[in-house]
Amino acid sequence: MEKLKKKIRDKSAKIAIVGLGYVGLPLSIAFCEAGFCVIGIDIDRKRIGSLKKGESYIEDVDSKRIKKFMEDGSFKVFDNYKSIKNQDVIIICVPTPLGKTKEPDISSIISSVQLISENLGRNQLIILESTTYPGTTRDEILPLLETSGLKLDKDFYLAFSSERVDPGNKRFSLTAIPKVVGGVSKKSTIIAEILYNQLFKKVIKTSFVEVAEMSKLLENTFRSVNIGLINEIALMCNKLGIDVWEVIDVAKTKPFGFMPFYPGPGLGGHCLPTDPIYLSWKAKMAGFEARLIGLAQQINNFMPEHVVSKISDALNNKGKSIKLSKILIIGLSYKKDVGDIRESPALAIFSLLKNKGANVSYYDPHIKSIKIEARVYKSVKLTKNNLHNKDCAVIVTAHSDIDYGFIAKNSKLIIDTRNALKDIKDKKEKIVKL
Repeated sequence: MEKLKKKIRDKSAKIAIVGLGYVGLPLSIAFCEAGFCVIGIDIDRKRIGSLKKGESYIEDVDSKRIKKFMEDGSFKVFDNYKSIKNQDVIIICVPTPLGKTKEPDISSIISSVQLISENLGRNQLIILESTTYPGTTRDEILPLLETSGLKLDKDFYLAFSSERVDPGNKRFSLTAIPKVVGGVSKKSTIIAEILYNQLFKKVIKTSFVEVAEMSKLLENTFRSVNIGLINEIALMCNKLGIDVWEVIDVAKTKPFGFMPFYPGPGLGGHCLPTDPIYLSWKAKMAGFEARLIGLAQQINNFMPEHVVSKISDALNNKGKSIKLSKILIIGLSYKKDVGDIRESPALAIFSLLKNKGANVSYYDPHIKSIKIEARVYKSVKLTKNNLHNKDCAVIVTAHSDIDYGFIAKNSKLIIDTRNALKDIKDKKEKIVKL
Protein backbone atom coordinates (compact mmCIF):
# COMPACT_ATOMS: atom_id res chain seq x y z
CA MET A 1 0.00 0.00 0.00
CA GLU A 2 2.76 2.44 0.92
CA LYS A 3 4.59 1.72 -2.32
CA LEU A 4 1.45 2.52 -4.37
CA LYS A 5 0.81 5.70 -2.40
CA LYS A 6 4.39 6.83 -3.04
CA LYS A 7 4.12 6.13 -6.78
CA ILE A 8 0.90 8.16 -6.98
CA ARG A 9 2.39 11.09 -5.08
CA ASP A 10 5.55 11.23 -7.18
CA LYS A 11 3.45 10.65 -10.32
CA SER A 12 5.36 7.60 -11.42
CA ALA A 13 2.15 5.56 -11.13
CA LYS A 14 0.88 4.27 -14.48
CA ILE A 15 -2.81 4.87 -15.11
CA ALA A 16 -5.17 2.92 -17.36
CA ILE A 17 -8.56 4.37 -18.27
CA VAL A 18 -11.12 1.97 -19.72
CA GLY A 19 -13.67 3.67 -21.96
CA LEU A 20 -12.66 6.79 -23.90
CA GLY A 21 -15.98 8.57 -24.24
CA TYR A 22 -17.27 11.82 -22.75
CA VAL A 23 -15.89 10.83 -19.33
CA GLY A 24 -12.81 8.75 -20.05
CA LEU A 25 -11.10 10.86 -22.71
CA PRO A 26 -11.19 14.20 -20.82
CA LEU A 27 -10.03 12.38 -17.68
CA SER A 28 -7.15 10.75 -19.58
CA ILE A 29 -5.90 14.08 -20.91
CA ALA A 30 -6.30 15.72 -17.48
CA PHE A 31 -4.09 13.05 -15.89
CA CYS A 32 -1.51 13.52 -18.65
CA GLU A 33 -1.50 17.26 -17.99
CA ALA A 34 -0.96 16.53 -14.30
CA GLY A 35 2.23 14.64 -15.19
CA PHE A 36 1.08 10.99 -15.31
CA CYS A 37 1.57 8.42 -18.05
CA VAL A 38 -1.81 7.12 -19.21
CA ILE A 39 -3.02 4.30 -21.42
CA GLY A 40 -6.54 4.47 -22.79
CA ILE A 41 -8.53 1.36 -23.64
CA ASP A 42 -11.62 1.30 -25.84
CA ILE A 43 -13.15 -1.49 -27.93
CA ASP A 44 -14.29 1.08 -30.52
CA ARG A 45 -11.50 0.86 -33.10
CA LYS A 46 -12.73 4.00 -34.84
CA ARG A 47 -12.04 5.96 -31.65
CA ILE A 48 -8.63 4.37 -31.27
CA GLY A 49 -7.79 5.21 -34.88
CA SER A 50 -8.78 8.85 -34.39
CA LEU A 51 -6.72 9.19 -31.22
CA LYS A 52 -3.64 7.67 -32.82
CA LYS A 53 -3.90 10.40 -35.45
CA GLY A 54 -4.18 12.99 -32.69
CA GLU A 55 -7.78 13.72 -33.59
CA SER A 56 -10.46 14.41 -30.97
CA TYR A 57 -14.08 13.32 -31.36
CA ILE A 58 -15.21 15.23 -28.25
CA GLU A 59 -15.68 18.99 -28.37
CA ASP A 60 -14.37 19.60 -24.85
CA VAL A 61 -11.01 18.02 -25.71
CA ASP A 62 -8.90 19.91 -28.24
CA SER A 63 -7.02 17.76 -30.76
CA LYS A 64 -3.80 19.67 -29.99
CA ARG A 65 -3.87 18.39 -26.41
CA ILE A 66 -4.24 14.79 -27.60
CA LYS A 67 -1.54 15.09 -30.25
CA LYS A 68 0.93 16.54 -27.75
CA PHE A 69 0.66 13.60 -25.35
CA MET A 70 0.50 10.99 -28.09
CA GLU A 71 3.74 12.36 -29.54
CA ASP A 72 5.64 12.53 -26.22
CA GLY A 73 4.48 9.02 -25.29
CA SER A 74 2.60 9.91 -22.12
CA PHE A 75 -0.71 8.88 -23.70
CA LYS A 76 -1.10 5.58 -25.53
CA VAL A 77 -4.30 3.88 -26.66
CA PHE A 78 -5.28 0.24 -27.19
CA ASP A 79 -8.32 -1.80 -28.17
CA ASN A 80 -7.46 -4.65 -25.77
CA TYR A 81 -6.75 -5.23 -22.08
CA LYS A 82 -3.34 -6.95 -22.32
CA SER A 83 -1.42 -4.00 -20.85
CA ILE A 84 -3.65 -3.78 -17.74
CA LYS A 85 -1.33 -6.00 -15.69
CA ASN A 86 1.47 -3.40 -15.82
CA GLN A 87 -0.67 -0.49 -14.60
CA ASP A 88 -0.93 0.84 -11.06
CA VAL A 89 -4.37 2.42 -11.36
CA ILE A 90 -7.31 1.25 -13.49
CA ILE A 91 -10.29 3.59 -13.89
CA ILE A 92 -13.48 2.26 -15.52
CA CYS A 93 -15.51 4.80 -17.52
CA VAL A 94 -17.74 2.62 -19.69
CA PRO A 95 -21.36 3.47 -20.60
CA THR A 96 -24.28 2.34 -18.44
CA PRO A 97 -27.42 2.78 -20.56
CA LEU A 98 -30.91 1.40 -20.14
CA GLY A 99 -31.85 -1.94 -21.66
CA LYS A 100 -34.78 -2.55 -24.03
CA THR A 101 -37.05 -3.07 -21.03
CA LYS A 102 -35.91 0.25 -19.48
CA GLU A 103 -33.92 -1.47 -16.75
CA PRO A 104 -30.28 -0.78 -15.81
CA ASP A 105 -27.76 -2.31 -18.19
CA ILE A 106 -24.36 -2.70 -16.52
CA SER A 107 -23.16 -5.32 -18.99
CA SER A 108 -20.31 -3.05 -20.16
CA ILE A 109 -19.09 -2.76 -16.56
CA ILE A 110 -19.29 -6.52 -16.03
CA SER A 111 -17.50 -7.41 -19.27
CA SER A 112 -14.77 -4.82 -18.58
CA VAL A 113 -14.22 -6.08 -15.03
CA GLN A 114 -14.05 -9.67 -16.25
CA LEU A 115 -11.28 -8.73 -18.67
CA ILE A 116 -9.52 -6.70 -15.98
CA SER A 117 -9.74 -9.66 -13.60
CA GLU A 118 -8.06 -11.90 -16.20
CA ASN A 119 -5.17 -9.43 -16.42
CA LEU A 120 -5.09 -8.20 -12.82
CA GLY A 121 -1.73 -7.57 -11.18
CA ARG A 122 -0.79 -7.02 -7.53
CA ASN A 123 -0.91 -3.72 -5.66
CA GLN A 124 -3.35 -2.09 -8.10
CA LEU A 125 -6.13 0.42 -7.45
CA ILE A 126 -9.35 -0.12 -9.44
CA ILE A 127 -11.92 2.68 -9.56
CA LEU A 128 -15.37 2.65 -11.12
CA GLU A 129 -16.54 6.01 -12.48
CA SER A 130 -19.49 4.73 -14.52
CA THR A 131 -22.83 5.80 -13.05
CA THR A 132 -24.67 2.86 -11.54
CA TYR A 133 -26.98 1.80 -8.72
CA PRO A 134 -25.77 1.52 -5.10
CA GLY A 135 -24.12 -1.81 -4.40
CA THR A 136 -22.56 -2.34 -7.81
CA THR A 137 -18.95 -1.81 -6.73
CA ARG A 138 -19.16 -4.01 -3.63
CA ASP A 139 -21.63 -6.68 -4.77
CA GLU A 140 -20.82 -7.00 -8.48
CA ILE A 141 -17.26 -5.82 -9.12
CA LEU A 142 -15.48 -7.08 -5.98
CA PRO A 143 -16.49 -10.76 -6.42
CA LEU A 144 -15.44 -10.66 -10.09
CA LEU A 145 -12.02 -9.24 -9.25
CA GLU A 146 -11.51 -11.86 -6.56
CA THR A 147 -12.04 -14.65 -9.10
CA SER A 148 -8.44 -13.81 -10.07
CA GLY A 149 -7.35 -15.33 -6.75
CA LEU A 150 -6.25 -11.91 -5.48
CA LYS A 151 -7.81 -10.37 -2.37
CA LEU A 152 -9.02 -6.89 -1.43
CA ASP A 153 -6.60 -4.86 0.73
CA LYS A 154 -3.98 -7.56 0.40
CA ASP A 155 -3.46 -7.54 -3.36
CA PHE A 156 -5.66 -4.75 -4.74
CA TYR A 157 -7.88 -1.83 -3.74
CA LEU A 158 -11.34 -0.93 -5.03
CA ALA A 159 -13.32 2.32 -5.00
CA PHE A 160 -16.09 4.27 -6.73
CA SER A 161 -15.86 7.89 -7.81
CA SER A 162 -18.80 9.57 -9.49
CA GLU A 163 -18.13 11.38 -12.76
CA ARG A 164 -19.49 14.92 -12.84
CA VAL A 165 -18.66 15.82 -16.43
CA ASP A 166 -20.84 18.58 -17.87
CA PRO A 167 -20.17 18.78 -21.64
CA GLY A 168 -19.83 22.33 -22.92
CA ASN A 169 -19.59 23.90 -19.45
CA LYS A 170 -17.03 26.72 -19.73
CA ARG A 171 -17.53 27.88 -16.14
CA PHE A 172 -16.51 24.68 -14.35
CA SER A 173 -13.62 22.71 -15.80
CA LEU A 174 -13.24 19.01 -15.05
CA THR A 175 -10.71 19.49 -12.24
CA ALA A 176 -12.56 22.44 -10.68
CA ILE A 177 -15.57 20.26 -9.81
CA PRO A 178 -15.18 18.58 -6.37
CA LYS A 179 -14.46 14.87 -6.70
CA VAL A 180 -16.39 12.33 -4.62
CA VAL A 181 -14.69 9.05 -3.65
CA GLY A 182 -15.81 6.06 -1.64
CA GLY A 183 -13.83 2.85 -1.19
CA VAL A 184 -15.03 -0.70 -0.57
CA SER A 185 -12.52 -0.59 2.29
CA LYS A 186 -10.88 2.21 4.30
CA LYS A 187 -7.53 1.56 2.65
CA SER A 188 -9.17 1.83 -0.77
CA THR A 189 -10.74 5.17 0.13
CA ILE A 190 -7.40 6.55 1.33
CA ILE A 191 -5.53 5.58 -1.84
CA ALA A 192 -8.32 6.83 -4.14
CA GLU A 193 -8.31 10.15 -2.27
CA ILE A 194 -4.55 10.47 -2.74
CA LEU A 195 -4.90 9.77 -6.46
CA TYR A 196 -7.59 12.37 -7.12
CA ASN A 197 -5.84 14.94 -4.93
CA GLN A 198 -3.13 15.01 -7.61
CA LEU A 199 -5.71 16.25 -10.10
CA PHE A 200 -8.76 17.82 -8.49
CA LYS A 201 -8.91 20.98 -6.41
CA LYS A 202 -11.12 19.32 -3.81
CA VAL A 203 -11.84 15.68 -2.93
CA ILE A 204 -14.76 14.55 -0.75
CA LYS A 205 -14.52 11.17 1.00
CA THR A 206 -17.63 9.17 1.85
CA SER A 207 -17.97 6.72 4.75
CA PHE A 208 -19.10 3.87 2.47
CA VAL A 209 -18.84 3.21 -1.26
CA GLU A 210 -22.63 3.02 -1.50
CA VAL A 211 -22.89 6.66 -0.35
CA ALA A 212 -20.71 7.74 -3.26
CA GLU A 213 -22.77 5.68 -5.72
CA MET A 214 -26.03 7.02 -4.30
CA SER A 215 -24.89 10.66 -4.30
CA LYS A 216 -24.42 10.61 -8.07
CA LEU A 217 -27.96 9.32 -8.59
CA LEU A 218 -29.34 11.92 -6.17
CA GLU A 219 -27.65 14.77 -8.04
CA ASN A 220 -29.30 13.92 -11.34
CA THR A 221 -32.59 12.69 -9.90
CA PHE A 222 -32.88 16.05 -8.12
CA ARG A 223 -32.58 17.79 -11.47
CA SER A 224 -34.92 15.37 -13.23
CA VAL A 225 -37.69 15.73 -10.64
CA ASN A 226 -37.43 19.52 -10.56
CA ILE A 227 -37.45 19.72 -14.35
CA GLY A 228 -40.48 17.42 -14.29
CA LEU A 229 -42.17 19.83 -11.86
CA ILE A 230 -41.46 22.91 -13.98
CA ASN A 231 -42.54 21.07 -17.13
CA GLU A 232 -45.84 20.29 -15.41
CA ILE A 233 -46.14 23.95 -14.40
CA ALA A 234 -45.49 24.88 -18.04
CA LEU A 235 -48.28 22.56 -19.19
CA MET A 236 -50.55 24.06 -16.54
CA CYS A 237 -49.69 27.64 -17.53
CA ASN A 238 -50.36 26.73 -21.15
CA LYS A 239 -53.92 25.75 -20.22
CA LEU A 240 -54.37 28.86 -18.08
CA GLY A 241 -52.97 31.25 -20.68
CA ILE A 242 -50.09 32.36 -18.42
CA ASP A 243 -46.50 32.94 -19.57
CA VAL A 244 -44.51 30.35 -17.58
CA TRP A 245 -41.21 32.11 -18.36
CA GLU A 246 -42.40 35.31 -16.71
CA VAL A 247 -43.69 33.29 -13.75
CA ILE A 248 -40.21 31.80 -13.24
CA ASP A 249 -38.51 35.20 -13.59
CA VAL A 250 -40.78 36.63 -10.90
CA ALA A 251 -40.43 33.62 -8.56
CA LYS A 252 -36.63 33.62 -8.70
CA THR A 253 -36.49 37.15 -7.25
CA LYS A 254 -37.08 35.50 -3.87
CA PRO A 255 -33.61 35.35 -2.26
CA PHE A 256 -34.27 32.10 -0.37
CA GLY A 257 -36.33 28.93 -0.62
CA PHE A 258 -36.52 28.88 -4.43
CA MET A 259 -34.20 27.58 -7.14
CA PRO A 260 -35.12 28.28 -10.77
CA PHE A 261 -35.51 25.37 -13.18
CA TYR A 262 -36.71 25.83 -16.73
CA PRO A 263 -39.13 23.87 -18.91
CA GLY A 264 -38.11 22.42 -22.24
CA PRO A 265 -38.88 19.88 -24.98
CA GLY A 266 -37.73 16.92 -22.88
CA LEU A 267 -34.63 15.48 -21.19
CA GLY A 268 -31.47 14.42 -22.98
CA GLY A 269 -27.90 13.34 -22.38
CA HIS A 270 -26.74 10.16 -20.69
CA CYS A 271 -27.48 11.09 -17.09
CA LEU A 272 -30.88 12.73 -16.68
CA PRO A 273 -32.99 10.24 -18.65
CA THR A 274 -31.26 7.20 -17.12
CA ASP A 275 -30.01 7.92 -13.58
CA PRO A 276 -33.45 8.29 -11.96
CA ILE A 277 -34.43 4.92 -13.45
CA TYR A 278 -31.29 3.30 -11.97
CA LEU A 279 -32.34 4.72 -8.60
CA SER A 280 -36.01 3.75 -8.78
CA TRP A 281 -35.08 0.27 -10.04
CA LYS A 282 -32.76 -0.28 -7.08
CA ALA A 283 -35.44 1.01 -4.71
CA LYS A 284 -37.95 -1.39 -6.23
CA MET A 285 -35.56 -4.29 -5.64
CA ALA A 286 -35.58 -3.27 -1.96
CA GLY A 287 -39.39 -3.18 -1.88
CA PHE A 288 -39.77 0.61 -2.13
CA GLU A 289 -41.72 2.37 -4.87
CA ALA A 290 -40.20 5.73 -5.88
CA ARG A 291 -43.47 7.33 -7.01
CA LEU A 292 -42.28 10.92 -7.39
CA ILE A 293 -39.38 9.87 -9.62
CA GLY A 294 -41.75 7.89 -11.83
CA LEU A 295 -44.18 10.80 -12.20
CA ALA A 296 -41.37 13.18 -13.15
CA GLN A 297 -40.17 10.72 -15.80
CA GLN A 298 -43.68 10.47 -17.26
CA ILE A 299 -44.00 14.25 -17.54
CA ASN A 300 -40.53 14.71 -19.02
CA ASN A 301 -41.08 11.89 -21.51
CA PHE A 302 -44.34 13.52 -22.62
CA MET A 303 -42.75 16.85 -23.54
CA PRO A 304 -41.74 15.93 -27.15
CA GLU A 305 -45.39 15.04 -27.84
CA HIS A 306 -46.47 18.34 -26.30
CA VAL A 307 -44.08 20.20 -28.62
CA VAL A 308 -45.48 18.41 -31.66
CA SER A 309 -49.00 19.26 -30.47
CA LYS A 310 -48.00 22.94 -30.22
CA ILE A 311 -46.61 22.78 -33.77
CA SER A 312 -49.80 21.18 -35.06
CA ASP A 313 -52.05 23.75 -33.35
CA ALA A 314 -49.92 26.66 -34.57
CA LEU A 315 -50.02 25.40 -38.15
CA ASN A 316 -53.77 24.87 -37.92
CA ASN A 317 -54.19 28.48 -36.85
CA LYS A 318 -52.39 29.43 -40.07
CA GLY A 319 -54.72 27.22 -42.12
CA LYS A 320 -52.13 24.46 -42.61
CA SER A 321 -51.93 20.79 -41.74
CA ILE A 322 -48.83 19.27 -40.17
CA LYS A 323 -48.89 16.74 -43.01
CA LEU A 324 -46.64 17.86 -45.89
CA SER A 325 -45.68 21.03 -44.01
CA LYS A 326 -42.01 22.01 -44.25
CA ILE A 327 -40.61 22.14 -40.72
CA LEU A 328 -37.10 23.18 -39.71
CA ILE A 329 -35.77 21.97 -36.36
CA ILE A 330 -33.19 24.38 -34.97
CA GLY A 331 -30.78 22.63 -32.60
CA LEU A 332 -30.55 18.85 -32.57
CA SER A 333 -28.18 18.17 -29.65
CA TYR A 334 -29.50 17.53 -26.15
CA LYS A 335 -28.07 20.77 -24.72
CA LYS A 336 -26.72 24.03 -26.03
CA ASP A 337 -23.22 24.50 -27.40
CA VAL A 338 -22.34 20.80 -27.71
CA GLY A 339 -22.62 18.22 -30.48
CA ASP A 340 -23.88 15.48 -28.17
CA ILE A 341 -27.14 13.87 -29.35
CA ARG A 342 -27.45 11.16 -26.68
CA GLU A 343 -31.14 10.80 -25.79
CA SER A 344 -31.83 14.23 -27.31
CA PRO A 345 -35.55 15.14 -27.28
CA ALA A 346 -35.00 16.72 -30.71
CA LEU A 347 -34.64 13.22 -32.16
CA ALA A 348 -38.01 12.20 -30.72
CA ILE A 349 -39.62 15.38 -32.07
CA PHE A 350 -38.01 14.77 -35.48
CA SER A 351 -39.42 11.22 -35.65
CA LEU A 352 -42.89 12.24 -34.41
CA LEU A 353 -43.11 14.93 -37.09
CA LYS A 354 -41.94 12.52 -39.81
CA ASN A 355 -44.54 9.97 -38.72
CA LYS A 356 -47.23 12.63 -39.10
CA GLY A 357 -46.17 13.25 -42.69
CA ALA A 358 -44.18 16.46 -42.23
CA ASN A 359 -41.19 17.33 -44.40
CA VAL A 360 -38.54 17.74 -41.70
CA SER A 361 -35.03 19.19 -41.91
CA TYR A 362 -32.66 20.53 -39.28
CA TYR A 363 -29.99 23.12 -38.60
CA ASP A 364 -27.32 22.61 -35.96
CA PRO A 365 -23.85 24.19 -36.16
CA HIS A 366 -22.46 21.39 -33.98
CA ILE A 367 -23.88 18.41 -35.91
CA LYS A 368 -23.05 18.14 -39.61
CA SER A 369 -25.07 15.01 -40.31
CA ILE A 370 -27.12 12.37 -38.53
CA LYS A 371 -28.80 9.07 -39.27
CA ILE A 372 -32.45 8.89 -38.26
CA GLU A 373 -34.54 5.81 -39.04
CA ALA A 374 -32.07 4.48 -41.64
CA ARG A 375 -31.82 7.81 -43.49
CA VAL A 376 -28.94 10.28 -43.32
CA TYR A 377 -29.83 13.95 -42.90
CA LYS A 378 -27.40 16.84 -43.26
CA SER A 379 -27.64 20.14 -41.44
CA VAL A 380 -29.06 22.77 -43.81
CA LYS A 381 -27.70 26.30 -43.99
CA LEU A 382 -29.48 28.93 -41.94
CA THR A 383 -30.24 31.30 -44.79
CA LYS A 384 -33.02 33.78 -45.52
CA ASN A 385 -34.40 31.56 -48.28
CA ASN A 386 -34.28 28.40 -46.15
CA LEU A 387 -36.29 30.12 -43.41
CA HIS A 388 -38.74 31.73 -45.86
CA ASN A 389 -39.40 28.38 -47.52
CA LYS A 390 -40.36 26.65 -44.27
CA ASP A 391 -43.87 26.64 -42.87
CA CYS A 392 -42.51 26.47 -39.34
CA ALA A 393 -39.21 26.72 -37.47
CA VAL A 394 -38.90 24.94 -34.12
CA ILE A 395 -36.20 26.02 -31.66
CA VAL A 396 -35.40 22.84 -29.73
CA THR A 397 -31.82 23.56 -28.62
CA ALA A 398 -30.80 27.20 -28.13
CA HIS A 399 -27.12 27.26 -29.11
CA SER A 400 -25.32 30.48 -28.18
CA ASP A 401 -23.87 31.00 -31.66
CA ILE A 402 -27.23 31.28 -33.46
CA ASP A 403 -28.65 34.63 -34.61
CA TYR A 404 -32.18 34.48 -33.19
CA GLY A 405 -33.04 37.94 -34.46
CA PHE A 406 -32.33 36.67 -37.98
CA ILE A 407 -34.59 33.65 -37.38
CA ALA A 408 -37.39 35.82 -36.00
CA LYS A 409 -37.18 38.24 -38.92
CA ASN A 410 -37.20 35.63 -41.70
CA SER A 411 -39.48 32.87 -40.39
CA LYS A 412 -43.22 32.58 -41.05
CA LEU A 413 -43.94 30.75 -37.77
CA ILE A 414 -41.70 29.81 -34.83
CA ILE A 415 -42.24 27.40 -31.96
CA ASP A 416 -39.80 28.45 -29.24
CA THR A 417 -39.32 25.68 -26.68
CA ARG A 418 -36.38 27.39 -24.93
CA ASN A 419 -37.50 31.01 -24.61
CA ALA A 420 -34.63 31.91 -26.97
CA LEU A 421 -36.68 34.76 -28.47
CA LYS A 422 -37.61 36.36 -25.15
CA ASP A 423 -36.10 39.72 -26.19
CA ILE A 424 -37.72 39.73 -29.66
CA LYS A 425 -40.82 41.87 -30.15
CA ASP A 426 -43.47 39.74 -31.85
CA LYS A 427 -45.58 42.33 -33.68
CA LYS A 428 -46.82 39.81 -36.27
CA GLU A 429 -47.69 37.22 -33.60
CA LYS A 430 -45.70 34.46 -35.25
CA ILE A 431 -43.82 33.27 -32.14
CA VAL A 432 -45.42 30.49 -30.10
CA LYS A 433 -43.85 29.69 -26.73
CA LEU A 434 -43.72 26.33 -24.98
